[in-house]
Amino acid sequence: MSIRLASCSCGQLSARVTGDPVRVSICHCLACQRRTGSVFGQQARFPRENVTVSGTSTRYSRVGDEGSRATFHFCPQCGATVYYEAEGLEAWLTIPVGAFADPGFPAPTVSVYEERMHGWVIPPNDAEHIP
Repeated sequence: MSIRLASCSCGQLSARVTGDPVRVSICHCLACQRRTGSVFGQQARFPRENVTVSGTSTRYSRVGDEGSRATFHFCPQCGATVYYEAEGLEAWLTIPVGAFADPGFPAPTVSVYEERMHGWVIPPNDAEHIP
């Protein structure tokens, strides 16, 4: 069984994950673009019981386009998001793929909010594409 470690930039906040993600996705919504400072967010979803969080986080909650709330946990020292919780998906924790700093991380299988995708972005052909 694989073990992965996600952490913030300074290492104060981390998430140790056992097992493979149940979903890896990219989101092109404007909120993810602002949150990441990039043109999309890439995240991996794991069963909550497979994730052990260490360190102190500051929380930021926002309501998404569909009306549900997401609570982001980020490091109060360096500001990097390490994980988040989504309303309606309480059995899972979601971790930004960049927090793993692993170029070999599995590719996304889902691409959402593609109507807001930058024109030069090309998601994997075999991914599920959701406008």
